[in-house]
Amino acid sequence: MTSTHMSRRAFAGLAMSGAAALAATAMLPARRATAAPAPLPPLDPTALRAAIDDLEHPPSTAAQLRVGGTVGHWYGTSGVADIRTQRPVTGHDKVRIGSLTKVFVATVVLQLVAEGRVVLDAPVRRILPGLLPDRFAAVTVAHLLNHTSGIPDHVGIPEPTTAQEVFRHRFDHWTPQEWVATATHGPLKFAPGTRQEYRGINYVLAALIIDKVTGRPYGEAVTARILRPLGLARTVVPGDDPRIHGRHVHGYLAMADGGLRDITAYDRSANRGEGDMISTTGDLDRMLAALFSGELLPAELLQLLFTLPPDDVRMLDGSPARYSTGLQQATVNGVTLWGKTGETYGYKNAAFSTRDQERRFVLAYHPTSVRNGEESRMIARVADLLTRNPGTGVS
Repeated sequence: MTSTHMSRRAFAGLAMSGAAALAATAMLPARRATAAPAPLPPLDPTALRAAIDDLEHPPSTAAQLRVGGTVGHWYGTSGVADIRTQRPVTGHDKVRIGSLTKVFVATVVLQLVAEGRVVLDAPVRRILPGLLPDRFAAVTVAHLLNHTSGIPDHVGIPEPTTAQEVFRHRFDHWTPQEWVATATHGPLKFAPGTRQEYRGINYVLAALIIDKVTGRPYGEAVTARILRPLGLARTVVPGDDPRIHGRHVHGYLAMADGGLRDITAYDRSANRGEGDMISTTGDLDRMLAALFSGELLPAELLQLLFTLPPDDVRMLDGSPARYSTGLQQATVNGVTLWGKTGETYGYKNAAFSTRDQERRFVLAYHPTSVRNGEESRMIARVADLLTRNPGTGVS
């Protein structure tokens, strides 16, 4: 059994205004926009090209960026999908999307709410009897979706810190019930709804709720309710299959001897419902556009995606809450974005949009380090380029 602990930890998020902070990857959360939104800059194809061509910061094998929205479009790729064949990356290549899976799961849960089959205030123990201990009785569906559940840390799981350890555990397997059991030791970390802590286990439980309510695996519900209606033919919920089928970008990790080893095939069972899906930049852009446009949810539930917890609900480090139901908020150079980041070994992604969809972007790239704090640098410089308008005096 294994964990992909890297993908379950909270990313620093996108946010802090200022090119210097972004260059240092100090991407801290901004609370809520209180002034008129900053104007968006025109697209600079040369600068965007340079941003993804820099595969040294962080060390990466490939990148692709898709910019959409009503004020301009751009698409570019860099690097190779396979270092053995040197095949260039294309827009049809699938990638592992990590925690962007949560956007799909939250959407399905909210659809079930709209149908009266799930109640957001319902205790999780009532829907999934026997899975959580009595002391978790106050945890509701809503607490899972916005990471305010207080569920304790995992106990007794491998925590790989080197590439060698990652490969040692790459095909270990967990059932969802086994994985949940590792996070039910001890008391809740805080009273549900009073603090916020980004935790993948919340969405493992949310996927189990979909299983129980629909009577079929969550992936079948995602396919029937989102993928098929939107025509997302290259998006996959892989289940227990550790491989990526069809054209895809390979992920690699740098080994102790400096060489790169392919980590594409990887058991994602520990991340079921919170980080196991596969997609393309085009499909993710289509998903984000449809979601924000109200194609998938009624207006009152759609608004939950753009609603943060109350001001007195803080992250564990005291910073403002930054996660809504299924999304996260980030403000960069005065521009407020909503979306999600995601990563797993060899893959890192960001998909964000302004609420009015004037600007959307999906970035997928392939860092080769296990975790060294530098992985977000490409997101930082792309977000800066897409939001920094020299004419406004914001820099």
